[in-house]
Amino acid sequence: MKVRNAIAGGVRACVMLAVAATLTACATRTPLLPDNYAGPTAVLKDSADMLSMSKADMYYAANINAVDVDNVRFATRRASEGRGALMLLQKVERRIPATPVKVEIVARTAYAMPIMAMTGTVYQVKGKVEFTPERDKSYVVRGKLGPSYSAVWIEEEAGGTMVGEKIEVNGSAELGFLDK
Repeated sequence: MKVRNAIAGGVRACVMLAVAATLTACATRTPLLPDNYAGPTAVLKDSADMLSMSKADMYYAANINAVDVDNVRFATRRASEGRGALMLLQKVERRIPATPVKVEIVARTAYAMPIMAMTGTVYQVKGKVEFTPERDKSYVVRGKLGPSYSAVWIEEEAGGTMVGEKIEVNGSAELGFLDK
């Protein structure tokens, strides 16, 4: 009986530790706009070029006004977990204030499995762009990644007009092994 109680107590302790570890590992993000925000807004969307079933070039907002935001890279990673080499590309968009904003934008090659990134080529370019979105307009983060030229920028979705600056790398934007 004492052995059974000791085992049950050990199991309970392990379960409690696992629950605590899981809850503390959950990343919470500060919302960009509060739920009750009533000011003018626009929409900022991420984009991607699917290169194969397990590889994509992704163009996304990493943070807006110094607030980290969910993006296509992390949403796709979450959706693809446990699916092996199959990448399930996700669409991500968010409401942003129609006031001057500072957006950190990133263009990056992503793979379905981390080991594929370690053995494959990963290009990345990132920088900050300032612009003032217009009320009720949609904007998209776009880019281009390649061996001799890489860039990322934001454009109006309807007309394709670039807003803010284009972040460019002339030459290689390939990440080193330890940077992937």
